[in-house]
Amino acid sequence: MTRLRGNPWAVLVSLCLGFFMILLDTTIVNIAVPGLMNGLHASLDEVLWVVNAYTLVYAVLLVTGGRLGDLVGRKRLFVGGMALFTLASIGAGVAQNPTELIAARALQGVGGALLTPQTLSTIMLTFPPDRRGAAFGVWGAVAGVAAVAGPVLGGYLVTDFGWRWIFFVNVPICAVSIALALLVIPGGQVLQRHRIDLPGVLLATLGLVGITFGLIEGQQYAWGQVWGPVSIPLILGAGAALLVVFGAWQYASRAGEPLVPFAVFRNRNFALMNLAGAALQFGVLGLFLPIVIFLQAVVGLSAFDAGLTLAPLAAVSMVVAPFAGRLADRVGGKYVVFAGLTIFGAGMLVMDGLARFDAGRWTLLPGILIAGFGMGGTYAPLQTVAMRTIEPRLAGAASGLINTTRQLGGVFGSAAVGALLQNRLAVSLHDAAVQGAGSLPSGVREPFVQGFGNVASHGLEAGAAGGGVPVPAGVPGQVAAQIQHLAAAV
Repeated sequence: MTRLRGNPWAVLVSLCLGFFMILLDTTIVNIAVPGLMNGLHASLDEVLWVVNAYTLVYAVLLVTGGRLGDLVGRKRLFVGGMALFTLASIGAGVAQNPTELIAARALQGVGGALLTPQTLSTIMLTFPPDRRGAAFGVWGAVAGVAAVAGPVLGGYLVTDFGWRWIFFVNVPICAVSIALALLVIPGGQVLQRHRIDLPGVLLATLGLVGITFGLIEGQQYAWGQVWGPVSIPLILGAGAALLVVFGAWQYASRAGEPLVPFAVFRNRNFALMNLAGAALQFGVLGLFLPIVIFLQAVVGLSAFDAGLTLAPLAAVSMVVAPFAGRLADRVGGKYVVFAGLTIFGAGMLVMDGLARFDAGRWTLLPGILIAGFGMGGTYAPLQTVAMRTIEPRLAGAASGLINTTRQLGGVFGSAAVGALLQNRLAVSLHDAAVQGAGSLPSGVREPFVQGFGNVASHGLEAGAAGGGVPVPAGVPGQVAAQIQHLAAAV
């Protein structure tokens, strides 16, 4: 084992095991939502926070986690983050109520935010510039494996062992990753002593909490009031204002030890790749939401089958990523990134053209394969170009930043597409209800149309007896039956 200490590929295996667990946990929980609701007697809102608590904490703390790697050593942060993630996974597995599970998921997010930036920065410092593309290609392939494994492994564990095992499965993999990291990653040398920018940490954390919470929960509150005078626009505005103050503080502290050194943004490649990464993640997560809805609502697949139908996208990405990384080492990453983004966009257009009401399970497969090829051809070269010329002393901060912008791009994508779908649903339901209400008696037309106008924001309540929609009191049985028939048609 002593011969493996410092071996770049052994180090990469250790880092990728930890990275795999973090990504797996973002997808594996979704498949267990019905089991969580039944097992913990949780409401839908509580189960959504089981998912969102992890996403929120993870996205908010990535910048701080990256800078802490510069402060106390990347190996220490990676091992410490993995240990915390392991303990939180055990806590999630033994949770007895939704509150305990949400708290454990938030702790998982802290652990993930501490270790994820260390993977990028350690790869950068371990591999020579002419081999980083290949290393980032393997790193990108791991993301593809995790995307495929999440719904498949989650479905198997929930079906055969129960929802708690989607958390317990993390423990042995995390233990192997920690042991391997202690053996093969060289001692956590701190290249330069740093001071933690506490005001910067506070401003960045609060600002990102406001932005991320507002985007995640916006649709839940119909982009309006949350409680009392507090509204989603107010939360988003406060978050944006705090980030502006954070930027001013960082500029004022540029001669000292800011949390986000402005020097990284003077690196043109890094700045451009940050934008490209955010745009790609915006497209990826923005793409998944309508496709999953289409596969379930139009094609009629279960959630599990819909996940399997999309698995080729991740599988192709996983195969292409290592080759794209090596190609970036030879011809230059920016050309590969441009080609990858173009191919990904073409795949999205193909899927849009193939999405029809008479579509079958595999109708979208050509577009899925093309988009997967584009994803695989983008992620690894993007990281290579972004990190290639970053100074070693800024590696942690740069890694935290690029991960944060990618996460925020995904959150923006989900929120934007979700809001668009909600708006189109409201308009379509209203128009269909107006058309259908023409055959109803005048006294019940307005309540009928108004009820469907509220569906997009509040959902359609089921009748207590027959699973139909509520009708106004005193409506004759024949008219009530007609309303139920029209509601089903709409």
